[in-house]
Amino acid sequence: MAFTGGCSVNKQTKATAVVEPVAGKPAPVVAEPPVWAPKNHAFNPSKTRLHDLLHTKLRVSFDWEKQYLHGLAELTLKPYFYPQRQLVLDAKGFDIHSVNLMQDDAEAKELQYTYDGMKLTIDLGKSYTRNDKYTLEIDYTAKPNELAVGGSDAITQDKGLYFINPKGEESNKPRQIWTQGETEANSAWFPTIDSPNERMTQEIYITVDQKYTTLSNGTFIYSRKNANGTKTDYWKMEQPHAPYLTMMAIGEYAVVKDKWRDLEVDYYVEPAYEKTARKIFGNTPEMMEFFSKKLGVNYPWSKYSQVVVRDFVSGAMENTTASTFMEDLQLNERELLDKNWDGIIAHELFHHWFGNYVTTESWANLPLNEAFANYSEYLWTEHKYGADEAALHHLEELGQYLDESETKREPLIRYRYADREDMFDSHSYAKGGRVLHMLRKYVGDEAFFASLNRYLTKNKLSDVEVAELRMAFEDTTGEDLMWFFDQWFMRAGHPELKVNHTYQNGALKLQVWQQQDTLYQPVYRLPLKVAVWENGKKTEHKIEITKANQVFKLQASTEPQLVLFDSEQQLLGTVEHAKTTEELVFQYKNAKSLAPRLGALEELGQELNQQEMVSLLQGALKDNFWAIRNLALDVAGRLPAKHTESLEPIVQRMAESDKKGEVRAGAIMQLSEWGEDEYTDLYKTAMRDSSYKVAAAGILSYAMTEAPDINQRLAAFEKETNEEIVLALASYYAVKGGPGKYDWFMKQLKNAKGSGLYYLLQSYGAFMAVNPETYKPEAINLLSEMAQEHSLYFVRMAAFQTLMVHSERPEIVELLKEIRANEQDKRLLELYNQVSL
Repeated sequence: MAFTGGCSVNKQTKATAVVEPVAGKPAPVVAEPPVWAPKNHAFNPSKTRLHDLLHTKLRVSFDWEKQYLHGLAELTLKPYFYPQRQLVLDAKGFDIHSVNLMQDDAEAKELQYTYDGMKLTIDLGKSYTRNDKYTLEIDYTAKPNELAVGGSDAITQDKGLYFINPKGEESNKPRQIWTQGETEANSAWFPTIDSPNERMTQEIYITVDQKYTTLSNGTFIYSRKNANGTKTDYWKMEQPHAPYLTMMAIGEYAVVKDKWRDLEVDYYVEPAYEKTARKIFGNTPEMMEFFSKKLGVNYPWSKYSQVVVRDFVSGAMENTTASTFMEDLQLNERELLDKNWDGIIAHELFHHWFGNYVTTESWANLPLNEAFANYSEYLWTEHKYGADEAALHHLEELGQYLDESETKREPLIRYRYADREDMFDSHSYAKGGRVLHMLRKYVGDEAFFASLNRYLTKNKLSDVEVAELRMAFEDTTGEDLMWFFDQWFMRAGHPELKVNHTYQNGALKLQVWQQQDTLYQPVYRLPLKVAVWENGKKTEHKIEITKANQVFKLQASTEPQLVLFDSEQQLLGTVEHAKTTEELVFQYKNAKSLAPRLGALEELGQELNQQEMVSLLQGALKDNFWAIRNLALDVAGRLPAKHTESLEPIVQRMAESDKKGEVRAGAIMQLSEWGEDEYTDLYKTAMRDSSYKVAAAGILSYAMTEAPDINQRLAAFEKETNEEIVLALASYYAVKGGPGKYDWFMKQLKNAKGSGLYYLLQSYGAFMAVNPETYKPEAINLLSEMAQEHSLYFVRMAAFQTLMVHSERPEIVELLKEIRANEQDKRLLELYNQVSL
């Protein structure tokens, strides 16, 4: 499942609570825990296995009008160890028509059962031992839309089965059916033991109209035409996998065929994207080869397909042999100039080793799936695009975790979560990936990948907990690694270091303080490297921090030009290390890795009045790596006007010819912020750029000139559907468009999706505030529908906020109250309940 330098976390100020005094004694002052302190919820063990689900055979058809699934399930099971007479299955929101015991030489026997809407409890009629297999047939109807809605930030809904545009009433949207099983939502469309420590083989017979293409796990066996104009597609999965990884996708797809070695690799996209499917997904075979060789374990499944669906409830999902992706991955030729989705594609593919082949036994151990998938993004980026791109990715991941850590710090392996959906956070993903990188740096590349090979080989097609990963590393390296796994996997938080260095009488003294609150976080053991430059020569020193306050004496024959702490930039944590301007300049110019260069440039950006800064920016704006050029643009934008004259020609050349669209766009926006009307022709040219990012920057910049023909020029873009262009127009029309742009906004709101719709709603809210005459029933009804029915919770929130523009109207107040009363998402309710209506 896919979730989205120099960051530092703000220290939380501890509040104090006064306890009532004992008679005659002053009241003690008790420190309250910080807001991020780990929460002590109830313990969540792995699910006890009473039965072993061996095989699932499903025959399914659909009622599009009612959004029902009609199913006939055959489940083959046996008791796990102890004799059993009763079976309890997960079956959410079904109508159960019959439950029968299948008998080889006799008529099926009807079994007694009870059903509470969530659990189907079956009396098996006799006691079975672990040597006895039995097969049940369950006739049922699944009604996913009648379930109470749950979800998380990563997976916004959990109803398992989704009908998209089921009645065909939305002209701009295809009709589709797809499923999403993680965490335990597949039991909303077939009866099963919905737990990650279960594993089964499967067959699925899918009956649909002949115009639809189907996809499921495993191998496509055949398609049979039926007399009533439908067809039945048969998919067979011969290797066992967890029930949450079962999937279906049904729609009118173009199937673009590829291959890796002798295996079938297919890309299922909407027909409009058939010609770009290979450019979107085409690195998949190379990824399969790279990961297979790196791990020493070949891709272990019978095929690999990737399908794009509308209105997906997450970024992507690693269903075994058939990953599902959000519609954002569908890009046209122009959009592909500015972005690729290699990260998310690698993420879901790597799950086929870590998550599907070897599966976490419980959601408490989720990082055994997600941390590895997260780290695969770094591995692929490093392999395909180089060290700087990989380092930039890791800085972004570090930033995600540190942002989350301001309000939440939990162990990676969490048995005490409030809700299993809470596990899908920047701890399991971003922090987990960075922890694996530290482990790689500690044991070395050869040992790291040999340990992963041992882990995968020993535990293949089974479920695991974190101890098995630790033991794979220990058995490979011969070293007890309990200390590493304890502090990074089992304990909350991260090191917060303050570093100081001094040089005196031929001795370099390095002092390190661990400043984190050790009431909730450990004193860390941190092996790392320190680089010291003397007379232009770099020397690296290995140190190991084990104390809260520690001094290291390093050899240095002269005053160092730079001391670079954690020179490999592998540490997950924050480092406060004061340096002079001269040291920062030296760091920017001489450190080879990206993080210290970006960090130095950012810090130097605070010295806004120094001509030396301008000189440095003249080089930084021409740097070989685009992220340095981008940051240099940002720093240049903070300079006083008297210092920018010599930079403007460089920025102009960047705006005209930088090879990276994002940098060209940034340079254009910077020129417009400097307010130079002389660049009007450049903005016009930018609007015709091949990059949508650049064209959008041109639109915004030209709009800022308030040229008399601005409305005419912008009108030429109104038929564009690209998100960058639409949002650029919306930003201008929100304030200057006037009521005449009402119809344009309505059209865009009906067509926009995902994060684009979220941002568009914000502009539309401003438009409604500026143009109260656009308060129309059509707009209010559309916003009301989005606020109550949209699958993405943050879109519902944005629509609610947009309606609040008219909260002075009694009918809107009543509508907002109704929306709040009907909302079931706890995240939105927490926000809505803060609003006074």
